[in-house]
Amino acid sequence: MDLSDLYSNAILELAANAPQPGRLAAPDGSARKVSRICGSVIEVDLVVQDGVIVQYGHAVSACALGQTSAAVVAREIVGAPVGEVRALRVQMHAMLKETGAPPAGKWRDLRYLEPVRAYRPRHASTLLVFDALVEALDKIESAESVGVVG
Repeated sequence: MDLSDLYSNAILELAANAPQPGRLAAPDGSARKVSRICGSVIEVDLVVQDGVIVQYGHAVSACALGQTSAAVVAREIVGAPVGEVRALRVQMHAMLKETGAPPAGKWRDLRYLEPVRAYRPRHASTLLVFDALVEALDKIESAESVGVVG
């Protein structure tokens, strides 16, 4: 497989039609992640109520793979329980690094990223949004534990 084979029509279509929610004015938590390999950047903002993500925002400057991950997240994350989002990050890491199965259900479009497994230098940009989400959730939970949020 050639590197250009990674950029399937499905990936290019998802990236090209990605929702652009913008940043949130008053998030409960935010995180910024940068891929040292390719320079892709994503910033995410979350509002969580009763363990469910109720608002999501992002700013993305990434390759088509990072844009595809972020597009599926932007489309599906509102209404997702925090535990589901954390499990999704684990599943995406397993899919790329340990030959794990791709996500199913509403996250099934992430399966188009499965060929990235063969290209280790592209793992970081593909996983950027998931790592940013978990960092933002960690910040929210940390703030809640000291009574700052909620």
